[in-house]
Amino acid sequence: MKDHMKYEEGMEVLDSDVDKLVLEAAAAYDSDSYTASDVRRAIYAANLGPEDFAALLSPAAAPFLEEIAQAAQRETRKHFGNSIYMFTPVYISNYCENHCIYCGFNCKNKIRRAKLDFEEIETEMQAIAQTGLQEVLILTGESPNMSDVAYIGEACKIARKYFKVIGLEIYPVNSEDYKYLHECGADYVTVFQETYNPDKYETLHLAGNKRVFPYRIYAQERALLGGMRGVGFAALLGLDDFRRDAFATGMHAYYVQRKYPHAEIAFSCPRLRPIINNDKINPRDVHEAQLLQVVCAYRLFMPFASITISTRECERVRNSLIRIAATKISAGVNVGIGGRSGEEKGDEQFEIDDIRTVDEVYRAIEAQGLQPVMNDYIYV
Repeated sequence: MKDHMKYEEGMEVLDSDVDKLVLEAAAAYDSDSYTASDVRRAIYAANLGPEDFAALLSPAAAPFLEEIAQAAQRETRKHFGNSIYMFTPVYISNYCENHCIYCGFNCKNKIRRAKLDFEEIETEMQAIAQTGLQEVLILTGESPNMSDVAYIGEACKIARKYFKVIGLEIYPVNSEDYKYLHECGADYVTVFQETYNPDKYETLHLAGNKRVFPYRIYAQERALLGGMRGVGFAALLGLDDFRRDAFATGMHAYYVQRKYPHAEIAFSCPRLRPIINNDKINPRDVHEAQLLQVVCAYRLFMPFASITISTRECERVRNSLIRIAATKISAGVNVGIGGRSGEEKGDEQFEIDDIRTVDEVYRAIEAQGLQPVMNDYIYV
């Protein structure tokens, strides 16, 4: 079995110390060391530092959740007004070469595998565009053999005919590959590190390129070097200690932002969901109050960052979070392969909870006195 901390042949190695900084910060984080006074200081700090962020994620912050939420809401309205940005993911392939024990796509799972051809991708994009959305997030399973960079690039070119903003959530690639995908029309890249605990990471990722921890942690930097204007960060909350993983996620974004000040930073806040063929995953419980705590801590620590809340969460939770701190929401979601324009050809990655259409989510945003926004970027 390959060493999860060593690069494989062909993987680009950057001259950067971000991984060292993030892992040192995460290792030193003791969530139980913070007090009520630390939390109060953080809530009312003009500019939060890492210690303030750490305090907001600690158990000591739980009694102050209402104050934290109010502070996060003020910060959100200050920088984003009432705008809530809408998008949808589109899965074009579910072939995967990784053995990740928590994922429905993992190569050992007996699921229906499918890959859309370019005509089918165009049909999917047309169907989505008819809903009025102007942003899509293109996703594949992590299989360079079945979904190579050229294939993903063609999907981006097709999507650019219909949408103003195109995101990617694919397997990590080298900076030259990100440059090519950017030239094909991609604007930003999101990569879930899953967990920032290298030891836990090793036990969860048993085979495939995803097993290589450092290559994954540098994906956002390579994407920025390739010309992407934005990068997204996330841990899959529930795989390990969610407080430490959320802290590491924030610190990862913090160090990347300092190194690349022009980068647009985004957070996703996914909780572990049930998957096909695996009822043995026992999530480390992350309840709704704890999810709110994480989302608000991200907002107060990095006020300009976009925060996405996905259909892993139910309608009630999503409505609540966009009122307080989340600024981006998916709608009309189908996580199978080819389900938008006809019969679904391949199985989904995980179960979703919010099945509302684009129109239903749009109206729900308006009902809360917020403004749905379909496009957050204009090319000149």
